[in-house]
Amino acid sequence: MRQNPVWHPTKETIKQTRLFQFMQKLGYDDYDAFYERSIADISWFWDAVVQDMGIVWERGYDQTVELVRGIQWPNWFIGGRTNAATNALDRWLADPVTAERQALIWEGEDGTSRCFTYSELAAEVNAAAGGLKRLGVHKGDRVAIYMPMIPETVIAMLAIAKLGAISIPIYSGYRAEAAAKRLAVAGCTVVITADGFYRKGKIIVLKEEADRAVDTVPLVQHVVVVRRLGDASMLLRQDRDVDWSEFARRQEVVDSEAVADAEAEAEAEAEAEAEAEAEAESLQAEPLQAEPMDSEEPLMLLYTSGTTGVPKGIIHTHTGFPIKAAFDAGYVMDVRPGDVMLWVTDMGWMMGPFLVYGTLLNGAAMVLYEGAPDYPMPNRVFSLVDKHRITHLGISPTLVRSIMKYGDACYRDCTLSSMRVFGSTGETWNDEPWLWLYEQVGKYRVPIVNYSGGTEISGGILGNVLLKPIAPAGFNSPIPGMDADVYSHEGKPVRGEVGELVLKSPWLGMASGFWQDPARYEQTYWSRWPDTWVHGDWVTIDDNAGSWYITGRSDDTLNIAGKRLGPAELESVLTAHPLVVEAAAIGVPDDTKGEAAVCFVVIHRPDASVIVDLSHELPQLVADQLGKGFKPKAIYEVEALPKTRNGKVMRRAIKAAYLGAPPGDLSTLENPDAVEAIRHLTSDD
Repeated sequence: MRQNPVWHPTKETIKQTRLFQFMQKLGYDDYDAFYERSIADISWFWDAVVQDMGIVWERGYDQTVELVRGIQWPNWFIGGRTNAATNALDRWLADPVTAERQALIWEGEDGTSRCFTYSELAAEVNAAAGGLKRLGVHKGDRVAIYMPMIPETVIAMLAIAKLGAISIPIYSGYRAEAAAKRLAVAGCTVVITADGFYRKGKIIVLKEEADRAVDTVPLVQHVVVVRRLGDASMLLRQDRDVDWSEFARRQEVVDSEAVADAEAEAEAEAEAEAEAEAEAESLQAEPLQAEPMDSEEPLMLLYTSGTTGVPKGIIHTHTGFPIKAAFDAGYVMDVRPGDVMLWVTDMGWMMGPFLVYGTLLNGAAMVLYEGAPDYPMPNRVFSLVDKHRITHLGISPTLVRSIMKYGDACYRDCTLSSMRVFGSTGETWNDEPWLWLYEQVGKYRVPIVNYSGGTEISGGILGNVLLKPIAPAGFNSPIPGMDADVYSHEGKPVRGEVGELVLKSPWLGMASGFWQDPARYEQTYWSRWPDTWVHGDWVTIDDNAGSWYITGRSDDTLNIAGKRLGPAELESVLTAHPLVVEAAAIGVPDDTKGEAAVCFVVIHRPDASVIVDLSHELPQLVADQLGKGFKPKAIYEVEALPKTRNGKVMRRAIKAAYLGAPPGDLSTLENPDAVEAIRHLTSDD
C-alpha cells in the first residue's frame, strides 16, 4: 500500500542544495520546469553540467552531443580530450585548501585505518602509474583489479585511468572460474590483487584464487600483489608476480635508463647511486602527466551477470561514467566539497567506481570499509559514521532488513550528528525497513535518497531529489537528464498501473555498448520498441502523490490469472509479519492460474526452543491483504536467500533451483549454497 510523503524539505533546506543553486544559475526556480528542459534539450543540459562542475579539458569540445548513428550510439563532447584521473585528482592540486583535504579514508575490519589527502593520493597514483608503465602497460591495455576494499584498489583504478589503459574491476568474492572468464574475455595482460582480506573475522586468501584464475589465462603477463595481510612468508611467483611495495615505490626512478647507466659504471658506483637518487627526487616532484583521452575512449569495463551465463562487459568512457556518477552524487544526493561518503559495496559492483568518481570529482572524501557491516558488533556501520564524520551513507534495503533484528543495538550508542543523507540502491524497499531506517535510526531528520539505475546507466534513472517530499520506498522524480517513462505491453505511457521502465533519450554515462559484442547490446536494450531503452524494471507511477515505485525486475514479475504483480508487493506483506526477516517471491507454472506464487522466507525466532509454524498463517496473510487469487501456492522457510554481496536477492536463481532448471551465471552470488539448499528443499516435495 502506497503511503504519503513523510519527509518534507524546508524552504531553507531547498535553497542550500547544489541542485537548486544550479537551477537558479540557469534561470529556474521550479524543479518540474527544469527537469522538463533537461530532457527536452540534452545538449544544453549536459553542457551546463560540465561547466558547473568545472570539468577540465586538455582540448575543449566543439559539440556536446551528436546522434548520427542513432540514439543507441550517441557521441559526447565531440573533439574534446581529457582524462578521468585529471578531473578526479590532478585538477585539485592547484588549490591548496582542497589539496590538503581528505580524499580517502580506509578502515579494515580489524580496526586498521589509513587516510590520504588529495595531494597524498595523487602522489600514490603517480607512483602506481609509473609502476604500470614499467610493466609495459600502455593506452588501451586492459588491467584487472581483483581486490578487496583497500586504498590500493582506488590507487590502482586511478593509475590505470591516468595511463589511458582500461580497468576491469572484478568482484573480490568471485571464485577463480568467474574471475578467469572476465580476464579472458577482456584480454587482460596485468592483474592487480591482494594476498587476502578480512570478512566476519575470517581471513579470505584472495591470492590463491587469483593464481588459479590467472593460470588459465595465458595472456596475463604480470600479477601485482598487495600484502594487505602483511604475510611476509607468502612467496611470490618469480615468473610473473610483482610486490606492490616494490612496484609502486614513490622514490623509484620513473625512467629506469638512468639506473641502468649508473649500474654500468662499476668504477664510480657511489657517485652513480647519488645521481640516481637526485634524479628520482626530481622526477617525483614533477607529477606524471595524464594521457589525454578522446572523450569517447574507454575508461573501464564493468561486468554484470546475464541470464545466459555469459557476463556482459559494459563499456564506460572517460567522460561518461565519472561525470554522470559525480552529477548524481553532487546534485541529487547533495555531496559537497569536504563531505564524506561511505557506500557499503565492493569495487566489482557499479557503486564501487561510483563512490570513487562521485566523491573525487566533487572535492569530497570517500570511506572504504573492508569487512562485514555488522561485525564484530551490529552497530559497526553506524559507528563508522560517528568515527569518520560521514555525511552520506549508502546501504541496501537487504542490509537494513538484516540488522533490524538487533533493534536499537545497531544505533543507540551512535549520534549520527554528521549525517545529511542516507543513500540506497540495489533492490526494492519494503515499507517497514524503510520507515525503521528513517524513524528509528535517522530520527525523522535524515532523508533517504532511494536511487535506482544500474551498471549500464553509470548511476541512476530514478531518485529522490531533495527539493521535493519523499514517500516511503518511493522515488519522487526521474533524475535530471533522464527521460524516463512507464510503458504498457503495447508501448504506450501508463499511469496508476505497472509497466516497463523505459528511457526515450540518450544520456551522458549511457553504456557505450558491450565489449566486443555490439549486437547483444542492441538486442538487450533497444529491440523491443523503436528508439526506446527498455531497462527491465516494472514500475508504477502514483500521479496523486507524485511518486514512482519499482515493483521488481520485469523478468521476475508474476502473472497470476492474467493479473501482473511485482514480487515486492508479495514480499512486503510477508515481511510485515513480526517474525519474517526477509522474503522472496517467484512465479511458477500452474495448471489453473497459468502462474502461481511460491515464496521463501527467513524467520527470526527470539527463542530457538519455541516451535513456530507459519505455514498457514503467512499464506492467509497474503490472501487477506492482496486477495485470495494471490495466495501463494507454497511458502518455504530457508536459512538464507541467495544474494549478491551488495544485497540483491537473486530471484532468478531461486526460480531455477525450484524448477530444477539451469541456473545461468551465479558468479555474483555471495552465498551459492543458499541456491543448493532451496534445490534440495523443494526437490523433496
